[in-house]
Amino acid sequence: MGLWQRIRSAALTDVGVLVRGLDRDALDRFERVLAEADFGAAALDLTQELETLLRRAELTREDQVRAWLSNRLAGYLRETGASADPADLLAGAGPPGVVLLVGVNGSGKTTLAAKLAWRLTQMGKSVLLVGADTYRAAATEQLAAWGERLDIPVITARAGADPAAVAFDGIESAVARGVDAVIIDTAGRLHTQGDLMEELKKVARVMGRQLPGAPHETLLVLDGTAGRNALQQGRMFGAALPLTGLVVTKLDGTARGGAALAAAHELRTPIRFIGTGETVRDLEPFDAGRFVERILEE
Repeated sequence: MGLWQRIRSAALTDVGVLVRGLDRDALDRFERVLAEADFGAAALDLTQELETLLRRAELTREDQVRAWLSNRLAGYLRETGASADPADLLAGAGPPGVVLLVGVNGSGKTTLAAKLAWRLTQMGKSVLLVGADTYRAAATEQLAAWGERLDIPVITARAGADPAAVAFDGIESAVARGVDAVIIDTAGRLHTQGDLMEELKKVARVMGRQLPGAPHETLLVLDGTAGRNALQQGRMFGAALPLTGLVVTKLDGTARGGAALAAAHELRTPIRFIGTGETVRDLEPFDAGRFVERILEE
């Protein structure tokens, strides 16, 4: 069931209860449904606000409650500072403009690198892909395969090479070639791995020394199926690096995205794109209203 159906089943089985004002048990069930959907602290905030509106008789019908919830969730997302066009990558940056992709293992960073590269080429920009994941040979091979398929040059290095040095070489190459945009794929790391998080900080510092202002975009890639772990990942990566956006992957109809909404709200970092499949076209510019409807209905 989608979120709204679960709310109806758990807390709004008797529509007449809305006219009387939700009782404590119904409110607790409402909050529990939101918490189980990984909304974090927003679950309590929304429950308290709903109770106030019901006590004032400002909401008296089920459709009004649904409309209020939809508007509030979209409002949470719009408060994160998203630009008018969240898909406007590297606005005013470069050339070359530099995009750094970070996140945990398996979140979909390498595939996202290819999707973003394809998107930029469709905008008439030249792109260079850089594989700074020197821990997994499979990641380098995957990125190289994407580059060949899309006819985009790729810079990689041997296994075990210093990721910061690879990023440095990639930017140096982009400057020499006159490339418009550089997309740097990094190794996945758990947010609890302090040494690897420090390594990520080093990568960003080296990039900034090589090209002032780089990275111009630092995108945290979150697996839409990760649940509440996504919020913790957001906190730790956000503490390590200044994030310019979130990308939520694997929203192919099976994930509800509540944790991604909670992460965007808490971190005050906009969601820029959502990934809905494996092809390069399966990347949607973020739309708050459509995202909320996906959460409520799927």
